[in-house]
Amino acid sequence: MPNRWFLYHTAEDPFAYPAGEGILKLRLFVQNGLQLSCTVIHSDRYDSPGSEVPLQMERIGSAGAYEIHEALVRTETGKCRYLFHARNPAGEYVWFGERGTSENRERAGSFQFAYLHAPAALVLPAWSTGAVVYQIYPSSYNRGTLEGITEKMPYLQKLGVTAIYMTPIFESPSDHKYNTSDYYRIDPGFGTKEDLKQLVDEAHACGIRVLLDAVFNHAGDTFFAFKDVLENGEQSRYKDWFFIRSFPVQQHPSPAYETFANGVAQMPKLNMNHPEVADYMLAVAKYWVREAGIDGWRLDVANEVNPLFWQRFRRELKAEFPELLLIGEIMHASGPWLRGDQFDGGMNYVLREAVLEFFAQQSTGPIRFMEQVLHQEALYNDQANMGMFQLLGSHDTLRFLTACKEGGRGWDRESTAMRRMRLAVFFQMTYTGIPMIYYGDEIGMEGATDPHCRKPMIWQEQEPAGELYKWYKQLISLRRKYDTLQKGSFRPWFTDEVRGVVGYVRRFEQNKTGMIINNSPNHYQLQLHTFCPGKNVLTDLLTGLTIRNTGRILVEIEPFGCLMLN
Repeated sequence: MPNRWFLYHTAEDPFAYPAGEGILKLRLFVQNGLQLSCTVIHSDRYDSPGSEVPLQMERIGSAGAYEIHEALVRTETGKCRYLFHARNPAGEYVWFGERGTSENRERAGSFQFAYLHAPAALVLPAWSTGAVVYQIYPSSYNRGTLEGITEKMPYLQKLGVTAIYMTPIFESPSDHKYNTSDYYRIDPGFGTKEDLKQLVDEAHACGIRVLLDAVFNHAGDTFFAFKDVLENGEQSRYKDWFFIRSFPVQQHPSPAYETFANGVAQMPKLNMNHPEVADYMLAVAKYWVREAGIDGWRLDVANEVNPLFWQRFRRELKAEFPELLLIGEIMHASGPWLRGDQFDGGMNYVLREAVLEFFAQQSTGPIRFMEQVLHQEALYNDQANMGMFQLLGSHDTLRFLTACKEGGRGWDRESTAMRRMRLAVFFQMTYTGIPMIYYGDEIGMEGATDPHCRKPMIWQEQEPAGELYKWYKQLISLRRKYDTLQKGSFRPWFTDEVRGVVGYVRRFEQNKTGMIINNSPNHYQLQLHTFCPGKNVLTDLLTGLTIRNTGRILVEIEPFGCLMLN
């Protein structure tokens, strides 16, 4: 028995999870390079051993050291017992269960998914399917007011976005507003509560949803409760709303309390374990949904807030507003927060790093890029992947076009930067999840990290920015038109490491759309007969080019070009 094969599975998310009514999705990691064929045998937990039904698993692809295999198991009772069988081309095999690997199925044991609870499946707001989000940094967008943003709704509607996410708009002494003074008041520099209502109404009239940014990990040092602590010290009734180390409370040279990050005196960390604080912030979240009719919250520094608060947050808000979208800002792998009891999705900075390396820096090739994509996708259940904000940049990163100009291969990397940016946008708009555009990226704005990435929006159209805007608009339109791009599964098609080309497929029901990206300065030819062997005509949705099958379908892709085949 090849007892040193690596296999990994555990009967919990993201390796076993509800994928629909009466459907259990199973994910298995196996050692790469062994060409293993994997089968799962399954039955009701209370059926007699030996009655299990075999089901061939689908090989999804390689994520580096391991391969991903998946299967959809249908269960009428919701109680599932299962076991894996892995076999190599030489006929060697192992059984794999909760006791490990064995040549004997009984000794391997069986995994048990005790019960398929319907609420355990993460249910996303219906409107999020096919959504395209546009992030706005309010102080830098059209006069820096809510009224100014409202005036630009026709622009956003024309671009094709279906939701906007604004960084904090509540009263604060800073430009970024992440040190909140008053959670119940719009910052006077931005406008009033009535201005927000008008913005939301106008957005909804244009078919655009509105998400606000909530900062519940920390407040500002001008927040009423913290001001009371500064004034009254240990006698303050709010002293336990924060993590005070010593009294009297000193802010400088080193704060005597926990803060956001390390020693940021103007951002004292909130004690969300305290019932009064939790009640206060939950009331804030409900207030703005009721008052202004917003459609979702993006939750700042969500990974540092007690998960018990987020569970209550989701439970109470979703009970009253089931179509509310909840996005957690977690800048690392966020699986524990995306299992149906906290957030609908996160800001996918992990994927952004892979996109940055492949397109902007060109420091990795197609194989490594696809491995990273599959690896990060395997960290989450399918519903969470569909709820992720897929971003190229944000107010916390350098602009993607700047990254392309600073990176890339060759002496002419600046001249190819725009074309590599276009390829990254193509991937973003044809991948799973919810594409998020950072304001100004659609017209080619540049800037290093904060504060340079937060410069005022440029409104006059400039070349080649005008072409980039048209590219965004075209891709958004295609995404909104085709179910494969909105709802389809993602599968690798091929990688050509030497030539810098990658292909992948989005499949929904009986339809599929194939994408090819040529991330190189050379022309590329490819035979397409394996993509749709029974189809005589393929169409490139980007150009309308018709490709006919004349025995073998041969297509040429221009340098730094791409195809979307249907």
